[in-house]
Amino acid sequence: MANHKSALKRIRSTEAKRLRNKYQHKTTRTAVRKLRGMTDQKEASEYLKKVSSLLDRLARKNVIHKNKAANIKSALSKHVNGISA
Repeated sequence: MANHKSALKRIRSTEAKRLRNKYQHKTTRTAVRKLRGMTDQKEASEYLKKVSSLLDRLARKNVIHKNKAANIKSALSKHVNGISA
């Protein structure tokens, strides 16, 4: 158990950040799955912008690696472009 006041505060703040990161990461993963399931190109291309911004935010906050975000965005762009109109 922590002995210092600052260490106790650190434990509390770390837990709060962990829960926030977990929520944002799960929300983004759900959005990616939803995009992969879309069949309408116009709708998918609009949704891609939202998903890309979610991924960028996760990468900026170091929840996921920036290269992983780039790889996912690239794969999703390919998927959206491959949907027949």
